[in-house]
Amino acid sequence: MVSDSPLHISILYGSYRSKRVGIRAALFAQSLLQKRCKCTLVDAKAYELPMLDKMYKEYKAGEAPKSMQQLHDILSDSDGYVVVSGEYNHSLPPGLKNLLDHFQSEYIFKPVGIMTYSVGAYGGVRAAVHVRAVLGELGMASISSMYAVPKIASTLDENGGASESKQEERFERFADELLWYAKALKAAREEGTPF
Repeated sequence: MVSDSPLHISILYGSYRSKRVGIRAALFAQSLLQKRCKCTLVDAKAYELPMLDKMYKEYKAGEAPKSMQQLHDILSDSDGYVVVSGEYNHSLPPGLKNLLDHFQSEYIFKPVGIMTYSVGAYGGVRAAVHVRAVLGELGMASISSMYAVPKIASTLDENGGASESKQEERFERFADELLWYAKALKAAREEGTPF
């Protein structure tokens, strides 16, 4: 029997820079997704995870640091994810990679949409290839659509508001696919998983 509880999508953002514009993309995604489902923005900087030493699963029950336990609870409750990544030397930011690497079982058999951004014209698409490989290794099912935000400083304002309605229209199509997969895979997980 499929659960009637609303879908929960977590947005994972991992920039630690002092003047980070990527938070605009995360806020933009949150503002649109929260109209359609439960939505949690996970800003890695706010949780102050250390550089990876021990994954969550390597701690004995009740011994993980408080911030790591909070993240585990959010990620475990999530039915899918949007990973928001800038492009650092054609790859993902180290803060995002560090956030992702602290967990594993929380992600397995759940869908993920990749959202990238840059200050230039390409919107971080070169990083998306690396992001997709990492997410697949962590057990997430990446949807085929990606959402790129070029020239983020002029495309989205400080609160994540879009300068043109076409940005919201494009995101809605991206969200349609993600939520379809989230619903389908949630039902499949409730029937059982291979491991």
